[in-house]
Amino acid sequence: MRAAVLHTPGRPPSYGEHPAPTRAPGSTVVRVTAAPVVPLDLLCASGTSYFGVPATPYVPGGQGVGVVDTSDVHPTGARVWFFATAGMAPGDGSMAERCGVPDGDVVPIGAEVPDELAAAFGLSGVAAWMALSWRAGLQAGERVLVLGGGGAVGQIGIGVARVLGAATVVAVSRTASMARATSAGADVVVPLEGGVDRLAAALAGHGPFDVVLDPVFGTASAAATRCLAERGRLVNLGGAASDQATYSSAVLRSRTASVLGYTNNGITPDQRREAITAVLGHAAAGRVRMQYDVWPLAEVEGVWSRVAAGEADGRCVLVP
Repeated sequence: MRAAVLHTPGRPPSYGEHPAPTRAPGSTVVRVTAAPVVPLDLLCASGTSYFGVPATPYVPGGQGVGVVDTSDVHPTGARVWFFATAGMAPGDGSMAERCGVPDGDVVPIGAEVPDELAAAFGLSGVAAWMALSWRAGLQAGERVLVLGGGGAVGQIGIGVARVLGAATVVAVSRTASMARATSAGADVVVPLEGGVDRLAAALAGHGPFDVVLDPVFGTASAAATRCLAERGRLVNLGGAASDQATYSSAVLRSRTASVLGYTNNGITPDQRREAITAVLGHAAAGRVRMQYDVWPLAEVEGVWSRVAAGEADGRCVLVP
């Protein structure tokens, strides 16, 4: 089969021939129709992640969309979203014409959900949905602040907050991606400018916030804690800006505030299935939006390099 094949950790994969998967007991082979390129794919392929150095050659891609080819559990021809552990464990992923995955990591999707949209949202949608609905326990009428509002999780988080009944959704975004946060449905988009004091002052007029969705950490996270409401909750699910942030003990204690961690690795397959189904349903109806572009799988090397350099304008989805 044709696939994106990674030969050297830290280098982009190249388009070429690779052995097709054979179905083992308990697994499903999917004919792939769309696969996103996400930061986790790049991290796993770098050889510097906590998963270790991946065995090469292998096909990267931790998630995708397609049609069931062969399975003992899922009907042949069914449209599905699937999760793969390529780069995290030995084996091939979604950036190929076919991919084999465990039966339990296959989720049927409705006919109303386009392949490219489902691939673009994927695990970013799961993260935004679960962080807000489950980890933060967002209640209707609460005020929400979304950090990194122009990124994939941020854009989806803005829409998810709306769906869950938030009274107000404010986003923080780099100047270059403010338009994406606005298009996603934020009431106000505050530019990420200056240090903690300046950003906190800019946010103060729009708060206080009951829930903060934080995929960035660093300066924005520190500023956001100063604008938390009484019993406010900040849920961190990434460190796109920094792996460290400095919080004031007095601020957190005075508001009985909570700083919570979230990872998709900490939920069950059933929770993941319910989340992806919910998010894709709202996305297909236009209630949750994000920007993405579609590219031929044959152009994977260039697309991968653009994503790694931060030059991609939104999520990139590869189509075999």
